[in-house]
Amino acid sequence: MNILSAAKKRHTAKAYDAERRIPEEVMQQVYDLLRTSASSVNSQPWHFIVANTPEGRARIARATQGSYGYNTAKITDASHVIVLCSRIDMDEDHLHALLEQEARDGRFRDDAARAGQDATRRSYVNLHRFGGKDLAQWLEKQVYLALGGAMLGAATLEIDATPMEGFDQKILDAEFGLNEKGLASLVLLSFGYSSPADFNKGLPKSRLSQEATFTFI
Repeated sequence: MNILSAAKKRHTAKAYDAERRIPEEVMQQVYDLLRTSASSVNSQPWHFIVANTPEGRARIARATQGSYGYNTAKITDASHVIVLCSRIDMDEDHLHALLEQEARDGRFRDDAARAGQDATRRSYVNLHRFGGKDLAQWLEKQVYLALGGAMLGAATLEIDATPMEGFDQKILDAEFGLNEKGLASLVLLSFGYSSPADFNKGLPKSRLSQEATFTFI
């Protein structure tokens, strides 16, 4: 399936076949898409928690109690669920880890190039930390880049997906001790195969026209 056909076919699944599981070799491609996602100045301010067992999905579903109950089955009936987490800060440990990995991967032709990359990344971090005072929001934007890539990737792999912001962040953060690790849960992404109860699968896609969406100059 080409990428445009996948984008047009993609839909947000509303119900899953609880008996069907996605092969791990297929999900590994989704993991690779998440890990290799673009991010501003290669900041990679994310961590992904993968639940591929009933026990793991049940732990995530604890955050959908009460007013978020409409999302519970989309977690428990799915094949895999990923919690996309964002870093709360770009601390020295993470900045150092990024630079060391880039060096191991052969990104720098010399010490000057290494120093330049480090300085550029820190300038953007400081711009958002001290200038815009929106560092956390800037980091979250990078995670949403990974989310979009994973959703489109799922469509090309012919599996269904559901992004969910409807959950109690405090419950989920506490369940996995995320804040203590410098992380916060941001969005959930379920994967699986739609069931007949997935009413959204049969509906036509609706988007504004090109004329309303683009300005060509």
